[in-house]
Amino acid sequence: MITDKRFKNWRQVQAYKHDGHLHREWSPAFLVEETDEYWALASRMSAVVESDGRRWMTKEPAIFLLFKKKWMNVIAMFKENGGICYYVNVATPTIDDKGYLKYIDYDLDVKLYPDLVEKTLDEREFAHNAEFYGYSKELVAKIKESKDNILKMIDNRDFPFVDEEMQKRYQMFLDANQPIEKNEH
Repeated sequence: MITDKRFKNWRQVQAYKHDGHLHREWSPAFLVEETDEYWALASRMSAVVESDGRRWMTKEPAIFLLFKKKWMNVIAMFKENGGICYYVNVATPTIDDKGYLKYIDYDLDVKLYPDLVEKTLDEREFAHNAEFYGYSKELVAKIKESKDNILKMIDNRDFPFVDEEMQKRYQMFLDANQPIEKNEH
């Protein structure tokens, strides 16, 4: 049995679609912070499994912020050449289900590049899935409201779109995961 308390801080994230089927799953990431508002997970890289069984690896260190009350989650990816790229999923608030952090992904995404260029992604996929899954008018309005709020947060450089805040959380991850030193007897 593993008794080292550091291992209990590893959490797995699962994204679902509106009909409840598993959309995507990440290998466990390290919980660096939990507040009343969010979970902050960190990883050097992650294995990702898609619903069709396809597997791939992320390429850079990242902080994954999963909000408990906001209709969004954010992956802050540390680029090799410097800077942070923010990938924002418009999604339900995340829940903790027996150690798994879960949310419903609503396709619409926003990306903020290190040079502060912002781009809304997957609008066609969102429109298609809204019809395919039969999203209610209220749900569509909530998703669009969330996207608008995300864009305002980006424009204002509100948390979590603050590089220093993401760097601080990644440093917490590095500090908590130093190699175990052998005791010299």
